[in-house]
Amino acid sequence: MSEPIPTPDVVAIRPFVPAKDFAKSVRFYEDLGFTSRLLGGGIASIQMGAFGFLLQEYDVPGFAENFMMHMTVNDLDRYWEKISGLDLARRYGVRPATAPKMQPWGLVITYVVDPTGVLWHIAQNSG
Repeated sequence: MSEPIPTPDVVAIRPFVPAKDFAKSVRFYEDLGFTSRLLGGGIASIQMGAFGFLLQEYDVPGFAENFMMHMTVNDLDRYWEKISGLDLARRYGVRPATAPKMQPWGLVITYVVDPTGVLWHIAQNSG
């Protein structure tokens, strides 16, 4: 009988998010309040507080349009004020962000699409 594999001390799990125009995507996320750190090789660490993802200069047709991220915030109305004031559609050529709205599954969500087509669900923390 083999010994069970010990559970690692995980410090982060970060998805790779595709970027068609890497520099444009970095600016987009910085405008949303993320910080970025270029890692080289077409990869940037994108962080907001303790949470983040790796932005990768990578574009396969159809992939980004089927890629979604979910983020929960404590005050969605306040964050919406910031998002709506950014004029993302004009500045980045993306679909306009949607105002926060209660969804049938019980979460208040705003939707934001990045320059590559990644759909962000930004939800109000429900406690």
